[in-house]
Amino acid sequence: MRRRRFLEYASLGALGRLAAGVHRPRELTADVAIIGGGLGGCAAALALADLGQSVIMTASTGWLGGQLTAQGVPPDENPWVETYGATRSYQELRRRWRARYRAVLTDPAAVAEHLNPGACLVSRLCAEPSTAHDVLQSLFEPHVRQGRIQLLLYSEAVGAETQGDRVLSIRVRTREGDVDIHAPFFLDATENGALLPLAGVEHVTGAEPDTGELHASGNASPGNIQAATWCFALQYHEGQDHTIDRPADYDYWVAYEPALSPPWAGRLLSLTYSHPITLAPREASFDPRPGAQTRHFNLWTYRRLISQDRFAPGRFVGDISLVNWPQNDYLEGNPLESAAHREGARQLSLSLLYWLQTSVPREDGGVGWPGLRLCGEVLGTTDGLAIAPYVRESRRIRARTTVLEHHVGKEARGSLEAERFEDTAGIGYYRIDLHPSTGGDNYIDVDSLPFEIPLGALLPQRVRNLVAACKNIGTTHITNGCYRLHPVEWNIGESAGVLAAFCLHSRLATTHAVHDSPEHLAEYQRWLTRRGVPLRWPDSQD
Repeated sequence: MRRRRFLEYASLGALGRLAAGVHRPRELTADVAIIGGGLGGCAAALALADLGQSVIMTASTGWLGGQLTAQGVPPDENPWVETYGATRSYQELRRRWRARYRAVLTDPAAVAEHLNPGACLVSRLCAEPSTAHDVLQSLFEPHVRQGRIQLLLYSEAVGAETQGDRVLSIRVRTREGDVDIHAPFFLDATENGALLPLAGVEHVTGAEPDTGELHASGNASPGNIQAATWCFALQYHEGQDHTIDRPADYDYWVAYEPALSPPWAGRLLSLTYSHPITLAPREASFDPRPGAQTRHFNLWTYRRLISQDRFAPGRFVGDISLVNWPQNDYLEGNPLESAAHREGARQLSLSLLYWLQTSVPREDGGVGWPGLRLCGEVLGTTDGLAIAPYVRESRRIRARTTVLEHHVGKEARGSLEAERFEDTAGIGYYRIDLHPSTGGDNYIDVDSLPFEIPLGALLPQRVRNLVAACKNIGTTHITNGCYRLHPVEWNIGESAGVLAAFCLHSRLATTHAVHDSPEHLAEYQRWLTRRGVPLRWPDSQD
């Protein structure tokens, strides 16, 4: 059976194959139910299966991996990630992803241990999302075949049964009908914290008031969230014309000027934009030709997935670049909460593409690059856009521990070391990087310190058998900006999965029992350490 079809086939699993006339049960049970198939959900499922637990995991699309795959975003990582700062299983994911390219490399420099197929500027490992998806499938395949993991793809949570401070079951809607999932423990690994309102879990959304943080938004509002982005991939073919039809909303977006404070640099569809840190106008260039030398920073190389000159002749005809730029940050609302905003985000990205094909200024005095072709094959789509929008900010639990800027912010903390949490369940690092927001804030981009992930941030204050396993942990609008990136989300999910496995092994009815007991907490942390989850940063990072 071809691997690309494996998970789609396996997702039917115990649900049955209706075309073959097999009865589909409406009730499913597992040791742990993971709702959401992003990086956190994947890490949790693999950890649980490795530790001998049965898992039911849902995914809203047909691809596992969330921001790395279905949303099309190459990994944003800490500068030490090649040697430290991520879990062993995350490093194995990166190793396998790189291994897919070694056999076809020609550039000797690229064959080095730390190869970067895209030779991009934003990440030490930038390559096709489709290949990352294949790697994730290879990690899941043995567990699915042996029945430890059952996948329900193309499914959404639509309801929950609760009793007091416990979740009893989650109802998900699949293509074959509704299914009730029962389990002792539930992990919310959805992109927008979808389980929280369904299960009555206390949570916050957007920019909350009264946090006392140094860079807290002046626009406190539940609707004030970081912009989402509908990414797309492009390949350039000199002398060809791949110009798309003029998008329906092109006139709106080509004239659009973000209403932000401090002010944006002008029109959104422009090579001038706000510098994320200084907010001063910043000039970029755009030239998709291999080896192009440009006057300013070339957006084409920023998230380039494939640099053709690193591969055997003919392996790739033209570079492939992922478009996740300031110019397609969608500021009008949340695409996961509204069909109108989903279409709005798509129209913005299509309008940006049309502008690049027809109107972007060239340094040779011309305009437009009609040879730009939507490259949907690396994103698993026929329309060329990613399967789902890139969502930077989720609903967040009201947690036992809320990570504030003064715990991790360099300026706010006035220290060379972030807060040390006794209940650490992992580590991470990234700048506090907030994109312009739907509430009218321009970038908030300030330095943080290498930080820890407190277990208390994964635990709701009241509900005792649901664990946050994604971007929905106990951060604020501000600190979400550094806890939302790929290796951190993976660590969060892996630690959530190990927590559920530890509770089952220790016959603990609630996750809070681990947090409440120094003995249980110390043993849980030993489980993490044995699995390769670092709990502390070294004294210095050079």
